[in-house]
Amino acid sequence: MATTVRRTSCNLCEAICGVLVTVENGRVTDVRGDEADPLSRGHICPKAVALRDLQDDPDRLTQPVRRTATGWQEIGWDEAYTLVADRLREIQKEHGQNSVGVYLGNPNVHSLGAMTHMPTVVRLLKTRNRFSATSVDQLPHMLASHLLYGHQLMVPVADIDRTSYLLMLGANPLASNGSMMTAPGFGRRLKEVQRRGGRVVVIDPRRTESAAVADEHHFVRPGTDAAFLLALIHQVIADGHASVPSYVDGLGAVKEATREWTPERAAEVTGISADTIRRIAAEFAGADKAACYGRLGVSTQQFGAVCQWAVQVLNIITGNLDRPGGTMFPRPAVDTLRGIGKGHVGIWKSRVRELPEFGGELPASTIAEEILTPGDGQIRALVTIAGNPVLSTPNGRRLDEALGTLDFMVAVDPYINETTRHASVILPPTPPLERDHYDLAFHQLAVRNTARWNDAVLARPSESRHDWEIFRGLGLALLRGTGRSKKTVLASARLRLSPRRIVDLGLRIGPYRLSVRKLRKSVGGVDLGPLQPALPGALHTKTKRIDLAPPLILDDLPRAADTLLGGPPGDGLLLIGRRHLRSNNSWMHNSARLVKGKPRHQLLMNPDDLMSRSLTDGQLVQVSSAAGSIDVEVAASNDMMPGVVSLPHGFGHGRPGSRLSVANQVAGVSANDVTDGALTDLLAGTAVVNGVPVEVSAAATAQAGGGPELPRTTKAGVE
Repeated sequence: MATTVRRTSCNLCEAICGVLVTVENGRVTDVRGDEADPLSRGHICPKAVALRDLQDDPDRLTQPVRRTATGWQEIGWDEAYTLVADRLREIQKEHGQNSVGVYLGNPNVHSLGAMTHMPTVVRLLKTRNRFSATSVDQLPHMLASHLLYGHQLMVPVADIDRTSYLLMLGANPLASNGSMMTAPGFGRRLKEVQRRGGRVVVIDPRRTESAAVADEHHFVRPGTDAAFLLALIHQVIADGHASVPSYVDGLGAVKEATREWTPERAAEVTGISADTIRRIAAEFAGADKAACYGRLGVSTQQFGAVCQWAVQVLNIITGNLDRPGGTMFPRPAVDTLRGIGKGHVGIWKSRVRELPEFGGELPASTIAEEILTPGDGQIRALVTIAGNPVLSTPNGRRLDEALGTLDFMVAVDPYINETTRHASVILPPTPPLERDHYDLAFHQLAVRNTARWNDAVLARPSESRHDWEIFRGLGLALLRGTGRSKKTVLASARLRLSPRRIVDLGLRIGPYRLSVRKLRKSVGGVDLGPLQPALPGALHTKTKRIDLAPPLILDDLPRAADTLLGGPPGDGLLLIGRRHLRSNNSWMHNSARLVKGKPRHQLLMNPDDLMSRSLTDGQLVQVSSAAGSIDVEVAASNDMMPGVVSLPHGFGHGRPGSRLSVANQVAGVSANDVTDGALTDLLAGTAVVNGVPVEVSAAATAQAGGGPELPRTTKAGVE
């Protein structure tokens, strides 16, 4: 048998860990960590091992399919491109450019071909109805960066390898490997902080995997992190510990805006004592190298934009921005900021609810209403690219209903899932091991500057197409018959360039003057060193200065005070999400290797909350909200803050028409069937999926002694 070991990286999550893949006779037989990778240093998680499952998955499509009255039918690539382009142009000609909507899922930023070629196709559609997973994820980070540093993707990261005090809110990097902070092997990095005498403090409504190994953990009432952060800022200033660099303005305005947010006031709201808030403020300000890091839990709440702004302000006024061991800006080998707009807010608004766009995208929570509400600009056709919004965006049932009313839908996706089952045409791209890769997105967020080019491990079958080839085919079909203007010629030229050529050009003009050839000769990638101070020169603001007090944020603080001081409504229970190391949002649940073992889809609930509602561990319960209700098994957990329940996102598989074989055995329920699309952060448009008011009671089927059979654990896994 012909056996080779190929070096590549796992691009399934933000950690981009280097891996060694063993191939025997064209099949992957082993995946292990690459010790030569200067960023991941041999670390991998279970998802990397499951790369072989994606490659061999019988559910994965390899050729285009068209939905017919008798089922799915395979068609040729050229026929598919023409069909899609013609239908989209027909619909836009009849109903206007905005009658076509576009939704971009999270995997796009993990694919080189999608990053290089997909934006051109989206621009060719000339629609304002553009949506993405950004507005159910990291949008507040980007808004804060746009307002403070002048560019939406100029996001500082915690210099964890040199810090002595790490304060984390709503983040669980032991499960995520460091989201919006590319830090593979975070557990090892955290232990290194502690071994050198540093301290790790976690603020979270659940005692997460990261909180369990931290030096200190405090429960916080979901949705109130803004109060905690504002109180920290207040106390740092009140103690006389605040100072800012010469290029920073607005400290006085921040002092005035946070004057009333005393630790006592924040304690009433958050559940964290005033003494604890004062102590953490003093410790953070007094540490020689400190970094505050807030992630998904503080972004996807009603005041996520305020939270992420406050995180930045806390780092700045304590002297920790742009300082080794504080928060710093990576300097990647390909400068991705050059090719992406700085961002803008509210140039246009959504048609139905008039929510503001950010960076050219509208909030994903508005997709269903934009499809279902008649009138000029109604979405009649939808393009989804690597996304499953029925499971990953709020009020998924309503979106599911809305997708069934479309005149036409096309999906670029390898699976027939809960969303793509509504598509008229599905165009499946090749899996990760068949594609070249250079990470354009996450070197911009990495805790160390490195660069790595990966050749495809396996050859692409002749009947398959890479995602960039799909976008090239679609784009050229859309350009056909549009004439030869400067814009169309440039678009055609961009589509015809290969991703390798685009990366090579970026490397050659980048700060290190590298090339694909040089990277291919390196073993495990090139180490470009630790993060370095870059301000004020790296700022993208017009004045090369930072204004700590953007009116957009400060004007929202009175509303935050009124809302937060009102307390939780109704039953008093608040729903938060949950991430698993062996899961990847709404996909990879049909990998037996990842889903084996104890079921992970239950609702977690504090034992006291169970007892007060006469519920028992393992019982089937009903979770109800303003958006609807679901029945799910409950599990008692002392890791939950009283008054808080947790349900992982990304489950709810097995709907009619979906073709995910293993997923039906671990279907669970979708948390987004009880999140409410009407709840958004009014500044950023981010969906509120953490801190959702819910009631929990015995399910009607359980009360009647019947109901669906729940998954049970066996030695072989979940059945």
